[in-house]
Amino acid sequence: MQKTLILFIFVLLSLQSPGQTALSETSAADPGTSNPNAPGIAIIPEPVSVSKSEGHYILPENLVIQAPALPELKQTTAFLQERLSIPTGSFVSVVNSPGPAAGIKLVLNDKPNHTLGNEGYQLSVTPNTITIKANKPAGLFYGAQSLIQLFPKEIESKEEVTGVEWTAPCIEVTDYPRLGWRGLMFDVARHFFTKAEVKQYIDAMVRYKYNILHLHLADDEGWRIEIKGLPKLTEIGAWRVDKVGEFGFFSPPGPDEPRNYGGFYTQDDIREIVQYAAERFVNVLPEIDVPGHSLAAIVSYPELSCTPGADKYRVRSGEQIMDWSRGAPPIALIDNTLCPANEKVYSFLDTVITQVAQLFPFEYIHMGGDEAPINFWQKSDAIKALMQKENLKNMHQVQGYFEKRIQKIVESKGKKFMAWDEVLEGDMPSSAAVMSWRGMKYGIEASKKKHEVVMSPTDYAYLDYMQADVITEPKVYASLRLSKSYQFDPVPPSADARYVKGGQANLWTEQVYNIRQAEYMTWPRGMAIAESVWSPAEKKNWNNFFARVEQHFKRLDIAETKYAPSVYDPIFAVSRSADKQLIIELSTEVEGLDIYYSFDNSFPDRFYPKYTEKLTPPKDATTLKVITYRGKTPVGRMMVMPIEELNKRSWKR
Repeated sequence: MQKTLILFIFVLLSLQSPGQTALSETSAADPGTSNPNAPGIAIIPEPVSVSKSEGHYILPENLVIQAPALPELKQTTAFLQERLSIPTGSFVSVVNSPGPAAGIKLVLNDKPNHTLGNEGYQLSVTPNTITIKANKPAGLFYGAQSLIQLFPKEIESKEEVTGVEWTAPCIEVTDYPRLGWRGLMFDVARHFFTKAEVKQYIDAMVRYKYNILHLHLADDEGWRIEIKGLPKLTEIGAWRVDKVGEFGFFSPPGPDEPRNYGGFYTQDDIREIVQYAAERFVNVLPEIDVPGHSLAAIVSYPELSCTPGADKYRVRSGEQIMDWSRGAPPIALIDNTLCPANEKVYSFLDTVITQVAQLFPFEYIHMGGDEAPINFWQKSDAIKALMQKENLKNMHQVQGYFEKRIQKIVESKGKKFMAWDEVLEGDMPSSAAVMSWRGMKYGIEASKKKHEVVMSPTDYAYLDYMQADVITEPKVYASLRLSKSYQFDPVPPSADARYVKGGQANLWTEQVYNIRQAEYMTWPRGMAIAESVWSPAEKKNWNNFFARVEQHFKRLDIAETKYAPSVYDPIFAVSRSADKQLIIELSTEVEGLDIYYSFDNSFPDRFYPKYTEKLTPPKDATTLKVITYRGKTPVGRMMVMPIEELNKRSWKR
């Protein structure tokens, strides 16, 4: 029997294709379909170059990591120790001197490899040794992230797992980022997230090689950072009535409802977050959003407003305060803007910016500038007087006057001014950096005017948008599916690439109440944006990417990180026939899925009718239920679609 088994294995090995023993650029293959190395190689973001060879590195019971004795490498070695010991049960030690016992070697190049730059790395896995080389400590950190993705998915476990062969495929990787600015914006103003939760978010983002955390620290719903000398910002401005439901349409809070929901970061908290991020090669970009989105500041200090009666305002709890029916800028129902004609505003902001500049080492401070309503300014005698004094023709110029003064304050603290793309309408100098959110065109225009630009357009990079049909997602302004996010190109051909610093995804949190929902909204779309800003543009391939994403779903399951399975959900399209009959068309975002459905209120499985052509619901049917399968395995969620909802959509077409 043993001889027969050996002969059978020999025959199988002899039938292997050449690609199973020596593959060049295997990253161009599909890990979930045609790649013979799957699921062993599923690195996200896609490396520049991958070459796989025969064999595996087997993790020993006693692993030695050799690394230079540098403070900048402490987190890299700690990360490897944690991941390679907790789930495996191996003993992992770190030494600083070269020796034959080292199983993993972290090497800083004596002579810089100019191809790698400051964040690139070379990863080599042989049957005997794993070596990561880089010019700078950041490269070693990113190489460690890729290495962990080569081990079995159970490497993500928070406790020991038995019965797993802890191996990594033999591989050669050369990798470096496409762009220097690879950002995620985390809105901690709409809902407060604790210091520990912000750290958790940082840990998740660095796994996919993000290097900028943009913290949105102030808005109508809360002021989140301690400012010495302005205690009311956190005593009053950080707290509101707790509301749950559809944000923007809550009932106005009553006078007796407790304002005890919220929180803020002390300056020591901020220092701790900044240090935690820096240890993981992440810069933290602070944002204080002015002159709009400033209700929390105005409630704290009503004298910052142009509008009489601001002392009666309260921090927004989610009730409607803007009328968007006419588009942007909105019509404000209450005045949430700082007053450009009020000198107290500039003194206030000087105090805020001085302390923010001291707390955040990053070279930029983001000052917002978006969605500032003008209807209260139009009625203000102070604004009219300012316009006459400064020869300002319209409200764009009024805001431009404000932004230029704020830019001077920011620059006086040794920082660079950054704002949302609306500030371009105020004729800002080219030294103002722009984050383009209303679409790519504003970033393109800004680059041509020699502004530094970070692309973060709504149509690709807004992680607060719904990921699937509105019947399954918290309802917000628009939808953004994973496949659309993956189309993001932060350096469009018509832009001046010299001024495009990079790209960013933004997680606004009006409808994100907790860290689990923040995870759900970020992943997997955050993987798509990560690949768009790290990987070579020519290597992007949707089928390849999604096959790797599916491998990472398994990793996230084991890590107990929440993510959205929305990509598996069917897409509904409706129309009307010539005789006004409702016609329902179903499709899927990914290939290879079957859709099963029912109109009889029961829950379909793969023994129900399979969708093959457009549907017309039976006359008295009230509900369409659908689910997706891959073969015999359900992969999508059971979706319950009211026929009434489909009828409404068909008449809106």
